[in-house]
Amino acid sequence: MGLVPEVTGRVADVFADRVREHEEHALSPLAVRSYDTAGRPVAEAECSVRTPFQRDRDRILHSKPFRRLKGKTQVFIDPAGDHYRTRMTHTLETTAIARVVARGLALNEDLTEAIGLGHDLGHPPFGHAGEAALDELLRDQGGFRHNEQSARIAIELNLTREVIDGILTHTGPQEPRTLEGKIVRIVDRVAYINHDIDDAIRYGLLAEDDLPQAEIEILGPTGGQRIDTLVHDLIERSAASGDIVQSDEIGQAMLSLRSFMFERVYLGPETRPEHERAHEAIRRIFASGASVEFIAGMTDRFALSYAHDC
Repeated sequence: MGLVPEVTGRVADVFADRVREHEEHALSPLAVRSYDTAGRPVAEAECSVRTPFQRDRDRILHSKPFRRLKGKTQVFIDPAGDHYRTRMTHTLETTAIARVVARGLALNEDLTEAIGLGHDLGHPPFGHAGEAALDELLRDQGGFRHNEQSARIAIELNLTREVIDGILTHTGPQEPRTLEGKIVRIVDRVAYINHDIDDAIRYGLLAEDDLPQAEIEILGPTGGQRIDTLVHDLIERSAASGDIVQSDEIGQAMLSLRSFMFERVYLGPETRPEHERAHEAIRRIFASGASVEFIAGMTDRFALSYAHDC
């Protein structure tokens, strides 16, 4: 026998009241409360056993755009090895680190998790090269930015406005409205810089000695140590300031390491053949009349196969 509507309603109210009471004692005054959201693009009845942000998390996890992230590589196009990061593993690493920071600052972990899981839903195939190719083809129409495409998907999934905002602003000039969103914005870089170094060394593009020594001395010699340094600094500085910030020394070292990766790996001469391969595939698919949404949703392998048949 199922619960009658009246009883179901009472269950939902009891659950929501329990969450509100817990968050009042457990969360920072600066945290977003789970039931104080700005709502969804289309109003929905609340779930009786999950908060709005927990529903967003589950909605993302069960979506097709999320599942396709496993077939979108982070840096290297359809690599043969089993241990290279994909856009999905990057998303999971970003989300895990972001939750640690949110917990350390007593912010809303569920909101942080939903933003982290959804931030790259709209990323096209072939990583940076694929995005650059689409941006070039769409220059007369305002270009292409994966954060904007991710936000469009988030709206289609009818996620809460706080999650949509965090996804939209995880990169680009606009700052997130919530501290939880600001965490993901910084942690996204923390994650990809360090795991892309690992992949670049495995691929043979970099050697340990190639890494800029001044930044390595500040952040640490291994990816795990660098992430640990960055996370501790982010929590400590943010707790003291009431905002999501890094110390000048650590923040600058991270940005310098990011610039190094763009120069040597993301846009470096060794990856130019890969970039040309990606650009040519995107151009062929676009010329065939495929929509931007269709192209952006492709996995690397599907895009290469589709381009071959164009």
